[in-house]
Amino acid sequence: MKKWLAQYSLIALLVNSWLLLSGAGYPVSYKAQDVVLNGYLAFDETQTGPRPAVLVVHEWWGHNEYARKRANMLAQEGYVALAVDMYGNGQQAAHPDDAKRFSSALFRDFATATNRFQAAVDFLKQQPQVDTSNIAAIGYCFGGGMVLNMARQGLPDLRAVASFHGALDPVVPTHPGQLRAKLLVLHGNDDPLIPAAKVDAFKQEMAAAGGDLTFIGYPQVTHAFTNPEADAMAQQFSLPLAYNAAADQHSWQALRTFLTQVWQKN
Repeated sequence: MKKWLAQYSLIALLVNSWLLLSGAGYPVSYKAQDVVLNGYLAFDETQTGPRPAVLVVHEWWGHNEYARKRANMLAQEGYVALAVDMYGNGQQAAHPDDAKRFSSALFRDFATATNRFQAAVDFLKQQPQVDTSNIAAIGYCFGGGMVLNMARQGLPDLRAVASFHGALDPVVPTHPGQLRAKLLVLHGNDDPLIPAAKVDAFKQEMAAAGGDLTFIGYPQVTHAFTNPEADAMAQQFSLPLAYNAAADQHSWQALRTFLTQVWQKN
């Protein structure tokens, strides 16, 4: 099993590198409250007609190549994907202290976060390739918590959100009748940053609100399990992160299935 996982990890890294080099998208800029947001738009230029679209919200490190890679992967699936910039001006964190400062500021000032997220939605809706009735959002770590909290508000443009190893705490808990989006949560069961008590509280909140939730927990998997760079970050900064190739592969397939089912229920 260990040998197979090592071989799969190498294959996954090669595929990811190819996707990044394939040039599926290009940098874009849009604004929210006079702040320039530097995103990345990806889609298959050979495909004609409007198609579903997905926003990709980055980890707490900021908009980087990992977020763009996921946008490219969604473009390969036939979607229009926008890797967003929540921090503004393309800011990225080189150290966990900066990442914590950037991410915490937006959760404290959630009105600004909402404005920046909505600006990304509005920019996406302006693209001629986009079917504006079919928009979803996915997020990783910080981004996972962000898209779940956008869904909690009942934003009308979102049909679905998916969180990969994302924070589950509410900025403001949702209530019955407010949730519009279908939810997919992909979680590492051994994630010390999101312990079982928070998982239970989240599930109770969603059940009380009548949310359409699919929750998948991966045994013996910790935080940032989809990012091949997690091991290096864990070693450099002594963080409880670890890449898991099997969980990465399964969670992406779960997202593909989830989105297909959402679009079919139009």
